[in-house]
Amino acid sequence: MTVPTIALNNGKTIPQLGFGVFQIDPDETKDATLAALEVGYRHIDTAEMYGNEKGVGEAVRESGLARDEIFVTSKLNNGFHAHDDALKAFDESLDALGFDYLDLFLIHWPLPGIDVTFVETWKALEEVYASGRARSIGVSNFQPKHLRRLLQETDVVPAVNQIEVHPFLTQDDVRAANAEHGIATEAWSPIAQGLVLDNPTITNIAAEHGKTPAQVVLRWHVQRGDIVFPKSVTKERVEENFAIFDFELSDGEIAMVSALNKDERTGPNPDEFNYIP
Repeated sequence: MTVPTIALNNGKTIPQLGFGVFQIDPDETKDATLAALEVGYRHIDTAEMYGNEKGVGEAVRESGLARDEIFVTSKLNNGFHAHDDALKAFDESLDALGFDYLDLFLIHWPLPGIDVTFVETWKALEEVYASGRARSIGVSNFQPKHLRRLLQETDVVPAVNQIEVHPFLTQDDVRAANAEHGIATEAWSPIAQGLVLDNPTITNIAAEHGKTPAQVVLRWHVQRGDIVFPKSVTKERVEENFAIFDFELSDGEIAMVSALNKDERTGPNPDEFNYIP
């Protein structure tokens, strides 16, 4: 089964479906990632904050696949937003992964209330991008106002903005701001940590297609153009999440799922979140 790719604004491409390792125990990450690669995933999303970059790197090396066949993302930890700290943290990510380059490196959170501005942080990422050690750079959890400031004060437009998106939080305003500037939208918590799976609208659509509710929601993301990377340590669920390209939702079904929006987050509000570990 071939996973579609999304063209980024710098000429690179990214598989639209990936495998996320958020909250996977570092001791289990290698095996979980290897299982995903065996199923067919070629896009892995990790972060410094998750503490499991090493396991991702080990899995990539043990998979037997060429490095350039696998798209790997990591993200800057919140405690390293100062310019020199960000450069050092990027080097440490590469060391943990055992890679010469990352396909994508993100600012994990804008942290609007700290002394260091995300503009300073982004300028450090621009240096990493210019060096070729990050093939693309982007942001995560940035609101439209954060994007506007970044675009006004820096040179490189983010390739992606990774935000919380699911049927209960469609984020149409942020997705529109991304699209306006050619920034791809990545969706984290795509099934709202399972909260959407019992919704009657979704279960009815799933029954119509002979699919699971999770498959319907992931298909909704894909047809809306989001990049999505569900997480599971269960082989059957990993396979299930991958089997979403043999059916299509109608325009009406997509609209029905989108109408479930209630601006309900499962994670922090980026306008208020300033956590530094």
